[in-house]
Amino acid sequence: MDSEDDLHYSTDDDCDFYSGDMDMGMAYYSDEDDPEAEDFVDDDTDDYFESRRREQNFTILNEFDIRQRQEDDITRISSVLSISRVASIVLLRHFNWSVTKVHDEWFADETRVRKLVGLLEEPVVHASNAREHTCGICFESHPVSRIKSAACGHPFCASCWEGYISTSINDGPGCLMLRCPVPSCGAVVGEDMVNSLVSNEDREKYDRYLLRSYVEDNKKTKWCPAPGCEHAVLFDAGNGNYDVSCFCSYGFCWNCTEEAHRPVDCATVEKWILKNSAESENMNWILANSKPCPKCKRPIEKNQGCMHMTCTPPCKFEFCWLCLGAWSDHGERTGGFYACNRYEVAKQDGAYDEAEKRREMARNSLERYTHYYERWASNQTSRQKALTDLNQMQNVHIEKLSDIHCTPESQLKFITEAWLQIIECRRVLKWTYAYGYYLPEQEHAKRQFFEYLQGEAESGLERLHQCAEKELLQFLNAEGPSKEFNDFRTKLAGLTSVTRNYFENLVRALENGLSDVNSHGVSSGTSSKSTAGSSKAGRSGRAKGGIIRTSSSTRNDDNATHWSCEHCTYVNARSATICEMCHQRH
Repeated sequence: MDSEDDLHYSTDDDCDFYSGDMDMGMAYYSDEDDPEAEDFVDDDTDDYFESRRREQNFTILNEFDIRQRQEDDITRISSVLSISRVASIVLLRHFNWSVTKVHDEWFADETRVRKLVGLLEEPVVHASNAREHTCGICFESHPVSRIKSAACGHPFCASCWEGYISTSINDGPGCLMLRCPVPSCGAVVGEDMVNSLVSNEDREKYDRYLLRSYVEDNKKTKWCPAPGCEHAVLFDAGNGNYDVSCFCSYGFCWNCTEEAHRPVDCATVEKWILKNSAESENMNWILANSKPCPKCKRPIEKNQGCMHMTCTPPCKFEFCWLCLGAWSDHGERTGGFYACNRYEVAKQDGAYDEAEKRREMARNSLERYTHYYERWASNQTSRQKALTDLNQMQNVHIEKLSDIHCTPESQLKFITEAWLQIIECRRVLKWTYAYGYYLPEQEHAKRQFFEYLQGEAESGLERLHQCAEKELLQFLNAEGPSKEFNDFRTKLAGLTSVTRNYFENLVRALENGLSDVNSHGVSSGTSSKSTAGSSKAGRSGRAKGGIIRTSSSTRNDDNATHWSCEHCTYVNARSATICEMCHQRH
C-alpha cells in the first residue's frame, strides 16, 4: 500500500473518510475512555441488533410458514370468488400464486379465465344411464363405479386414470396443470381427483410439487441456494439492498443468487466468477511462460537448463530457446549453450519487440490477476475458519466460559456477535479485491484512496479478530472468575461496534463509486459536511491497529453541524446531547 505521504486526499480540503460527509463512525475506541461502557454493551448493542432485524427487507420461511401462507392465499381466493378449494388452487397456480392477479383477471372476464385455466362450468359429455361405459383409453367396458371423469365428462376407467396421472407426476411438476387425456379437451384435473386415484407415494410427490411451486413460481420468494437448506426467502425490495442471510448462516444475493457480495455489483461478480473459471488465465500463463515450437507450434515451458531445446515426440525438433532458430546453426560461434549472439543482434534491430511486448503484457496481466485472486481466496479461507470457530464457540466455549466466570450464557452473546461481525467483515473484505481488480487503472486518485481504505479495514478487522481469538484464551483457560473479564467484555464489544461502523460505511462508499474523490484526489465538495478533521489529524492521528483517531478540533464550518466527543473523539450530530459511541454528555 502507498505511504501516507502520498495520500493527497488527506489534506485540509479533502474528505475525511471516518466522519463528516460519509458519516463514518470508525473513531478509535478505548475502554479507558468509557467508564460506563458496560451499560453500552448491554443496552446499545442489543438495541442495535434489534433495529437491524426490524430493518431487514426479507423474511425467512420454513416449510410450516410456506404451507400456512399457501393455505391463507387459497382460503382468501375461495372466500372472495365463492369457488371450491380445488378451483382456487388451479387459479393461483396458473397466475403464479398472485392473489391480486387472480382477482383482477377473474373480475375482468370470468368466462375467459375459466376457459384459460380449464375450469369448465358445464360438462362437454353427458353421462348416459347405462350400467357400463367404455373407457376412452383401453376401450374396455367397465361398471359405472369404475368410470371417472373430470369436469368435462369424458369417461375413463380408474386404472387408466391412475396410470395417466402417476406417469405425469413422475415426469415432474407439470402434473400440477394436468388436463383431460382427450387432446382437444382443456378441462383441468384437480387435486381432489389426483388424491383419490393415485398411491400414497405419488400423492406425497404431488403435494411436494404444489408446495415448491408456491416458492418457485412466486416472484417474491426464492429457495435458499445453500446445499441441503430447505428454507425459503420472502423478499421486499425496499431499500435497494439485495443481501439476504438465511437461518442456515448462508448469505446470498437475492438478485443473482450468488453468495452475498456487497459492495460489488452483480455484473462485476459475474465477470469475476467467469474469469476465475474460464480458460483465459490459462492462455495468459501459456503466453507469459512458454514459447511455441518453431516447427509444430506446441507451447513449451523452459524452467531450467541451457538454451538447447528439444520438442517432444513425434516432433523432436531441436532449436534455440532465445532466437527459436534450428540448433544445428548454433554452437560456440553463436555463444554456446547459455547465450545466443544471433538473438542479441536481432533484438537490437527490433526483431523480437512485438513478441516480447505481448509476452510482457501477458505476464503483467497474470501477476495482477494473481495478486487479487490470492487475497480474495485467502479471505474466503479465513471466513470459513471463522465460521468453524463460531460453531465451536457456540457449542463448547460459551458454556465453558459461563461455568468458569459464573455468568449466564445470555450475557456472553457479545462474543458471538463479535464472531458474526468477523465473518461478515471477511466477506466484505474478500469482495473488495474483486472491486479493486476492476477499478480502472487510470483512476489513480480513487485507486489510492481505495487501497488506503482497504488497508485500514484489514488492520481494524485483524485487531478485532485477535481480540476475539487470542485474548479470549486466557479467560477460557482460567481456573475461576477473573476481574479482567468485564474489561475484556467492554473492549471486545467496543471493537465490534467500531469495526461494524467502519465496514458499513466502507461498503456504502464503494457502492457509491468513491464519488467523494475526483480526478485530482480531493473531495468533490458537493456536501456541506465536507471534512471533520484537519490534515494533521488525518496523518498523525493514527491509533494502534490501523484505526484513525479523529481530531477533536473540527473545522469552523463543520462545527455548525457536528461536535466531537472529548472522551472518545467520535463525531456526533449537533442535535445530539450524548455521544452515540461512549454515552458521555456533551
